[in-house]
Amino acid sequence: MLNNMLFKALVVTTEQLTMILIAVASIFLIFIIHAIIKMYKLKAENKKLMETNAFRDADDSYKDFTSSHLYDIDN
Repeated sequence: MLNNMLFKALVVTTEQLTMILIAVASIFLIFIIHAIIKMYKLKAENKKLMETNAFRDADDSYKDFTSSHLYDIDN
């Protein structure tokens, strides 16, 4: 009797399973849409920042020090 009741409680119908899968898929769809919108906003902001003069000034002021030695090794 107890085994039969436990079995009936654990049985999931295809309609219940379909509803659960639709709910989970819709939540993931919302997350994916949110991520796509955020990606386009960040891409637009990055493009706007790349066009400003502040980025060009910071890029021009950088000097590459890797071609010279900091210490004189020959002495």
